[in-house]
Amino acid sequence: MSWQTVLGFEVHIELATRSKMFCGCPADHFGKTPNSQTCPVCLGLPGALPVPNVRAVEWCIKLGLALNCQINRFSKFDRKNYFYPDLPKGYQISQYDQPFGHSGHLFLSSGKKIRITRVHLEEDTGKLQHAVVEGKKVSLIDFNRSGVPLVEIVTEPDFTDSSQSDEFLKEIQNIVRALDISRADMEKGSMRLEANISVMPAGQTNLPPYKVEVKNVNSFRFIKKAVDFEISRHIKLLESGKTPKQETRGYSESLGGTVSQRSKEEAHDYRYFPEPDIPPMTFTNSQINKWLQELPPLPEQIRSELISNFTLSSANAAIIASNQQMYNIFTQAVSDPEFSPKAIADVLINKRYGPVLPKTGNDLIKYLKSLNQTSISDSSQITEAVKKIISANPRAIADIKSGKQQALFYLIGLIKRDLGNVDISLVKKILIEQIL
Repeated sequence: MSWQTVLGFEVHIELATRSKMFCGCPADHFGKTPNSQTCPVCLGLPGALPVPNVRAVEWCIKLGLALNCQINRFSKFDRKNYFYPDLPKGYQISQYDQPFGHSGHLFLSSGKKIRITRVHLEEDTGKLQHAVVEGKKVSLIDFNRSGVPLVEIVTEPDFTDSSQSDEFLKEIQNIVRALDISRADMEKGSMRLEANISVMPAGQTNLPPYKVEVKNVNSFRFIKKAVDFEISRHIKLLESGKTPKQETRGYSESLGGTVSQRSKEEAHDYRYFPEPDIPPMTFTNSQINKWLQELPPLPEQIRSELISNFTLSSANAAIIASNQQMYNIFTQAVSDPEFSPKAIADVLINKRYGPVLPKTGNDLIKYLKSLNQTSISDSSQITEAVKKIISANPRAIADIKSGKQQALFYLIGLIKRDLGNVDISLVKKILIEQIL
């Protein structure tokens, strides 16, 4: 029997507002001393009242517009009730039946349409840290993250394999960065991925009677591995006559697969009801249109313009469109008619000038013009430049001595900027002689 994957996603993104969702505490919590950015509101103390962050609401709606969502003119917050140690109030302020955005979509490069069910706003939870204190295993709670504005994007189960999901999730990150509402850094936890996975016989039209959720994955590579692992696990169970258990699982890098965490809740388990401490919100058509007009060029539009206006390949257009600094340098540099857009893109993407992007398009053009000059191979001139660079970069020298070759290429790039077109092999030889 052949099988068909049914796959959808929930993407959580922390917004980069200055303050938290419902209080004035700083929202930038990464790397801060535990529980140093808290107050009665985000600690859920009795009598504390939430006040919504207007900027977070605006950014959530703008993200919904960027994802082609319909925006609810009337919306509200709801209480999602459940008990967990990192949830100090015993409930989370979220959105249930009237989210800010709904019924959106995003197209993959193949033309496949991924439907977006909803884009809603909620508060993040605290963070559990498992440690050993005085020889005992304990779980500590850091509430700095509690109350940080968190956008959740929920898709329909439109994915049929992990490669489609990989493209979609990376595009979501690119869009969020283009809107400048979050860095969506996976390693800092400001973008977290959850997959809802099930498998059914090929050709079946009704959805399977179960689904498994893999929660809180912080890597595109890991979420792909988790999905592939789950698909294989489900097929083995189904072929043995068993139905996979509806549950929540986590991904273990060391095991190379997923592990069971708890049985999966249904919506009614959360006992949603309207948040009584926050009045409902209404938005006018003029407000929505204003936010729509304020949207910057999005990655899909930028890729299309790079291909049509500058005849770049789709691969090169995708790389430039995904990096705002690289895109700005490229658009500045192409104003110089001496060099073709393809040549400029090639130098940028392959970093022929060194490991660090030039500051401006003009700097890049200067470098390209230097390539047309005679290569400098005067050892005394290079040695003098090398000594200056070594003196000004003690940290890079220490990195080289510890075996980090990337630091050597960094210094070569600095010398190239200083002297122009030089004999790279000679520069490397003199650098090594002077350092070691």
